[in-house]
Amino acid sequence: MGLVIPLDGVRDPAENLKPLLALVAEDMDAINRIILDKAVSDVEMIPELAHHLIDSGGKRLRPMLTLAAAKLCGYPGTKHIRIASAVEFMHTATLLHDDVVDESSQRRGKKTARMIWGNQASVLVGDFLLGQAFRMLVDVGNMQVLKILSNAAAVIAEGEVMQLAAAKNTATTEDEYLAIINAKTAALFAGAAESGGAIAERPAAEVSALRSYGKNLGIAFQLVDDALDYSGDSSRLGKSTGDDFREGKITLPVILSYRRGTGEERAFWKRTIVDGDIGDADFDHAVSLMRRHKAIEATLERARSYGGIARDAMAIFPDSSPKSALQDVISFCVERAH
Repeated sequence: MGLVIPLDGVRDPAENLKPLLALVAEDMDAINRIILDKAVSDVEMIPELAHHLIDSGGKRLRPMLTLAAAKLCGYPGTKHIRIASAVEFMHTATLLHDDVVDESSQRRGKKTARMIWGNQASVLVGDFLLGQAFRMLVDVGNMQVLKILSNAAAVIAEGEVMQLAAAKNTATTEDEYLAIINAKTAALFAGAAESGGAIAERPAAEVSALRSYGKNLGIAFQLVDDALDYSGDSSRLGKSTGDDFREGKITLPVILSYRRGTGEERAFWKRTIVDGDIGDADFDHAVSLMRRHKAIEATLERARSYGGIARDAMAIFPDSSPKSALQDVISFCVERAH
């Protein structure tokens, strides 16, 4: 069951990524070579496990933001490539850690690393990739970039702990949830974009604008993900819908449905999300409750609002192909729901 039905003649949201892909294609080739090189280790399990996730088909959106931001700011060198590679390693490390914390069995249609190699190996290889990321940043030799991304790493870890504390807690408020995704997801989007401006040594106002762009884009991205887990088309998403529901995650559609629901409906959410007592028909019933209370619509409306803030943050920059590509990314993130 889903709310999203692809319609003939509707523009594919992926079309909005094409300008960005074209802009950074050459640099992404270099990043892919660095990733292959830096995932190497004499410890056999490390490259095996790392490549399981690295090769699983992610869009690598975060490093592309770094590359595009550097181009937007007129950066003439090559250090942005190593920074973007570090950003991707940071992201990959968080995915490995997330899957352990969330006890996930699948990611992007494949078994998670933890299901093949176990939780301990997944955590430790995640730590290895994080260490490699900071080795690359030290090689770059820019203290501002190192400060931006080391701060992002700390904030992401705080977000993970915040999410753990809120797990299966139906009393979680919308503000508390937004604080979680601001730390857990948006921090790396913000750091990725901001570091592209920092390496170009642009004025503080421009670097700050890129941070705002990345932060609000990241929040919009996560909110759309939350909605798609209850309304998406599995074949188009490349992953199963209902994963958040089955894992008992408290996301905004659940928070809104719980808050707006009757006592009987709240008892349903407590049984399924809190107690983990989920029957065959419960996911469809969860979606029907979200429809009734317009929870998915409200989540997407909030995502559009954050996307608008990200777009406004870019107004400080003159028109250019990198600016246009970065604006199109906002459309991609939000329009994935259509």
